[in-house]
Amino acid sequence: ESTQKTERPWGFFQVLMETDSTKVKLIRVMPKQKLSLQKHKHRSETWYVIKGKAKVKKENEKFTLELGDSIIIEKSQIHSLENVESSPLEIIEIQTGDYLGEDDIERLEDIYGRVDLH
Repeated sequence: ESTQKTERPWGFFQVLMETDSTKVKLIRVMPKQKLSLQKHKHRSETWYVIKGKAKVKKENEKFTLELGDSIIIEKSQIHSLENVESSPLEIIEIQTGDYLGEDDIERLEDIYGRVDLH
């Protein structure tokens, strides 16, 4: 079973566990970096902060999550994750749904120019 890191412009993620209906990822967001504003058709996600501080946007709400805080992103909810701190942010992401492929992502805004990419 591969636990290799998948590099992204904002940091990396690593799949820790995967079944037919669940995927658990470690996500590290480097300082001052931000994931795209996005949504998913087939999965919901729970984010649990294990290091640093997260700025989360969910629909029209904004949250600041610290160590031990968590948030649930339901299917089709627009969301983004940002690290405004000077040290790395780490979250555990638990995905549940009937399809967990990386291509189930609709990017609405992206500071790295990836809106049309998966």
